Amino acid sequence: MNKPTHANESRDLVIWNFPNMVSMTRLLFSIVMFVMIPMQYYWIALTLFVIAAATDWLDGWYARKYNQVTKLGRILDPFCDKILICGAFVLIAEAMVAYPWYGRVAGWMAVVVLGRELLVTSIRGIIEQGGGDFSAKMHGKLKMWFQCFSVGAALLSLAILGPTPTVEAGAHLVWLLWLTGVLAWLAALVTLYSGLQYVLAARPVLGF
Repeated sequence: MNKPTHANESRDLVIWNFPNMVSMTRLLFSIVMFVMIPMQYYWIALTLFVIAAATDWLDGWYARKYNQVTKLGRILDPFCDKILICGAFVLIAEAMVAYPWYGRVAGWMAVVVLGRELLVTSIRGIIEQGGGDFSAKMHGKLKMWFQCFSVGAALLSLAILGPTPTVEAGAHLVWLLWLTGVLAWLAALVTLYSGLQYVLAARPVLGF
């Protein structure tokens, strides 16, 4: 059996550098969180989400600062972000079905988040294939912040009130319900706005 060459070993080390390992850790945390939500271990899910979301900036910042940007990292980082947010919205929308309309993440909001990510990913693939630049813009980063705050508030509501909040608990913590609802609506609106801005920016390439 042929032994791996020094060049192959070096390449593997470059691919599996610190930023990419952080992204993989975020993906692992996301998967465990997706298991915890249907099992109603909401405090664990909230903790995992906070840790995973907190590492979102770390891998990109470290890769740029220490010149460790790789092709795998350019794919892995946004992929892990999308899995984390899209999966969280879908599962939380299902878990909060019994919540009042003003205090929950609704199913249509999860559809908006998923639709925006699919659309922007498709546009990015077309533009970058042609050599264009389609890096993240400020409205895209703002969208991510609102989505994270919305997911965090929703998981906190589920952790405190459970999947079927009682009238007494809901009245006592109505501020938490309203906070969750407002953040969910803001996340949905900013997500729509961000998707529209990317479409408008890609008009010359898309031909309309």
